[in-house]
Amino acid sequence: MRDGTGAAGDENDRMNTPTRPFEPPYYAVIFCSQRTEATPGDGYGEMAERMVALAAAQPGYLGVESARGADGLGITVSYWRSLQDIRKWRAVSEHQAARDQGRRDWYRHYELRIAKVERHYSWDEADGTGDPVPVGER
Repeated sequence: MRDGTGAAGDENDRMNTPTRPFEPPYYAVIFCSQRTEATPGDGYGEMAERMVALAAAQPGYLGVESARGADGLGITVSYWRSLQDIRKWRAVSEHQAARDQGRRDWYRHYELRIAKVERHYSWDEADGTGDPVPVGER
């Protein structure tokens, strides 16, 4: 998982540091994808890192979490303050070019979902065994 401040990581069973909590409401863009067979030097990792950096520079961007299994199935969730911010991100020309290349070179299939997050809970082992409290109510 990423919060826009770290590197994108590899495409294996890897989760990065969780994003910091942000107060709802906000939006989640859920991108589930099935990669074509990855080949070294195909440019996918570099493009993924570039898109995270570019998204992080956009107004309304909150963070990103991402994981990809050895079978090529990946889920990336980016978080945004508003639907307007998501529309503006979709219109960024470099992002459009990356999407075109993804359909041409890197993906067999993908699904994209946009959801409004109205409540957000988090728990950490340092919190003990009690139930989590919604973010914003702590």
